[in-house]
Amino acid sequence: MDAHYSPRDVEREAQNFWAKNQCFKAVEDASREKFYCLCMFPYPSGKLHMGHVRNYTIGDVVSRFQRMNGRNVLQPMGWDAFGMPAENAAIKNNVAPGKWTHENIDYMRGQLKALGFAYDWDREFATCDVDYYRWEQWFFARLVDKGLVYKKMSTVNWDPVDQTVLANEQVIDGRGWRSGALVERREIPLWFLKITDYAEELLADLDDVEWPEQVKTMQRNWIGKSRGVELTFGVTGSQDIDQLTVYTTRPDTLYGVTYLGIAADHPLALEASRHVEGLEAFRQECRQGGTSEADMATMEKRGMDTGFKAVHPLTGREVPVYVANFVLMEYGTGAVMAVPAHDQRDHEFATRYQLPIEPVIADAATGQTPDITDAAWTEHGVLINSGEFDGLDFQAAFDAIAARLAELGCGETRTNFRLRDWGVARQRYWGAPIPVKYGPNGETVPLTDDELPVALPMEVELDASGSPLKKSPAFYDLGDGWTRETDTFDTFMESSWYYARFCCADNQDAMLDERANYWLPVDLYIGGIEHAILHLLYARFFHKLMRDFGLVDSDEPFKRLLTQGMVIAETFHRQNADGSKDWFNPADVEVTRDDKGRPLSATLISDGQPVDMGGIEKMSKSKNNGVDPQSMIDRFGADTVRLFMMFAAPPEQSLEWSDTGVEGAHRFLKRLWRLVHEHVEAGTPATLDTSALETSQRELRRKTHETIAKAGDDIGRRTTFNTAIAAVMELTNAVGRFNDTSPQGLAVAREAVEAAVLILAPIVPHLTHALWGVLGHDSPVIDACWPAVDEQALTRDSITVVVQVNGKVRDKIDVSPDATKDAIEVQAMALPNVVKHIDGKTVRKVIVVPGKLVNIVAN
Repeated sequence: MDAHYSPRDVEREAQNFWAKNQCFKAVEDASREKFYCLCMFPYPSGKLHMGHVRNYTIGDVVSRFQRMNGRNVLQPMGWDAFGMPAENAAIKNNVAPGKWTHENIDYMRGQLKALGFAYDWDREFATCDVDYYRWEQWFFARLVDKGLVYKKMSTVNWDPVDQTVLANEQVIDGRGWRSGALVERREIPLWFLKITDYAEELLADLDDVEWPEQVKTMQRNWIGKSRGVELTFGVTGSQDIDQLTVYTTRPDTLYGVTYLGIAADHPLALEASRHVEGLEAFRQECRQGGTSEADMATMEKRGMDTGFKAVHPLTGREVPVYVANFVLMEYGTGAVMAVPAHDQRDHEFATRYQLPIEPVIADAATGQTPDITDAAWTEHGVLINSGEFDGLDFQAAFDAIAARLAELGCGETRTNFRLRDWGVARQRYWGAPIPVKYGPNGETVPLTDDELPVALPMEVELDASGSPLKKSPAFYDLGDGWTRETDTFDTFMESSWYYARFCCADNQDAMLDERANYWLPVDLYIGGIEHAILHLLYARFFHKLMRDFGLVDSDEPFKRLLTQGMVIAETFHRQNADGSKDWFNPADVEVTRDDKGRPLSATLISDGQPVDMGGIEKMSKSKNNGVDPQSMIDRFGADTVRLFMMFAAPPEQSLEWSDTGVEGAHRFLKRLWRLVHEHVEAGTPATLDTSALETSQRELRRKTHETIAKAGDDIGRRTTFNTAIAAVMELTNAVGRFNDTSPQGLAVAREAVEAAVLILAPIVPHLTHALWGVLGHDSPVIDACWPAVDEQALTRDSITVVVQVNGKVRDKIDVSPDATKDAIEVQAMALPNVVKHIDGKTVRKVIVVPGKLVNIVAN
């Protein structure tokens, strides 16, 4: 064994061994308990970033740990390869998206292999492979046949630069998330999947998964189940419409309605635009900006009076009807009843246009009418100014008013969902073609199996004017008046079922087979919380669709979810004269720190001039504070990077990048290497005889088995890898202090050293592969079992108990594990330092916490 640790040589040898022996190939085995560990697959952007490294290291540690505990493990990897970045790169660099994508995949695959991740590479695929998305097309055609898909005109967020529809979440401050262009509202025909048909089940089944409560809450809020009342207001003055339907969860505020708001695209707004000057221009203005509820909440509230009146269903009172920019046809009925005293949005609008603001809810605790001068009062309370319903609380008023509306035939109680059907069409090139054709007589027909797959043409000319598919008769013209759909699938489609395809990626004859039911559901799914809503919700929906078509047996795709925190780092910049900032990478900056490591000042290495410290933020290109994983691998080795990632913070928390922390991780691995070298050089240990151990030998052995127990629980149950690593560090320190070179002493040390190697094997697999062989084992550590805990070794002859007087530590005592509270108290009270501090005082009470402390309260 070389006395010096050489990561490059160690890692090359281990990786060659794993590849040669196909160590990570997963094979179905009904006799073994399976464990499917999956990390959210990456977009092949070109290089891994530290967020990727953290995510995939977590998954790899868990996978290797589960394997050591006897489970049949599947850990695959693939590529979420469709999407706009490839198109934009193709336009910018004059390279085909497919070529750009596959070159990036090749490079990133090499990075993943360099990190030693235990993936079954035989199952790898990219979602842009026709062998993958052909089954998505096949399944979509069946969904069309079953009536779970439809096409309709829909108001969408349109990015005029990227020439595509944007999801609400991709509109930030009214602009496209990527292009920065002002988003327009357009009405275009779109394909939708009926996710709303599954809303109730999607909500209920959240109770059956082991997910962070925060994620469950986000999904529940997105699904948005609510109980309310759908009611109608009469309309006067209109030639075409005699009533407006609204939905409200607050029927208790019905008497406070002072106007109605309708969407710019509502038929009543169209009618009004023919006679109200300026209304048509306002309607066109309303088409600018996003369609998300967040946009609606934050935008300036504007509107125009239609001249029509709405008739209150209970009082007969007439109130004005306004076209309002915060009302959308896509949400509910396209009309809302406005109660400005008790809804902030309505209050802002009413204040702007000097409309009445009439309170109808009083504070239940005080009976007082709340002050609504500057803001709405939105709490529940008791009704006032509401006729016969005065004095009722929220629930009583809800029931009574709903009953009265039902009696009058103008309202009914309904359960609604905030969730909207999933628009799956995108007007871009780099995506899976939607398998539909259109006939000369208006037919819309899903493609047959014989017509599938529809392969995306790879040789196309891209520019910024939109999808080349729409300009390619060779693609869309099928002859005899038939044309093929030129929209492509939303990339969420590909990521909604990839986890299932990994189970049987080599099947060329079916979307899924019986192997999917062996591996599914995924036992642990790992990824960022930014995917908490859309990706996870769509995947759950898609899984239920596949279940209902007999493709899978389970109800949910992911049994347990772990959402890892961000990787953050220091930022540095200089302010320019025009107010902009130049950001500098931390590697290019020298930081002066105090004795506690806190930054005091920073200078740019290239010119020696100061730079401003911008705080610690998520690693990003915009702040230029990312660290290249490859540079760290080249400098320290993959195991050091892996160890730092697992040790720096618990997985759910943000991880602050630290060069000194990485260097510390590397020093530990070098110490471990030397420790094993010195242990092997010390001689051959005897066979361990646990019946004849000296005190120091028993103590080290107890430390060994305490560490095994703690690390097993930390990794397996709690997924707190940092505390498991800390425990191993303590154990190796104990071994380093253990100077017993007798045959039995070496045997005890050997057990401790081997336990440390085995515990660290999932975390630093290359180094432990080498050390396991050095320790004399013929079989590789990848096939070793997790060390067993010897309960006898955990038995203590005595326990150290802290003794306090009035909460301050004054001494310690060693007591028998079986000592009674009375015996512990007597021993503590006899300590000289305790006697000194209670002399002349009255002992009020003695608190004994067995095994931990004694606190004597005296004054």
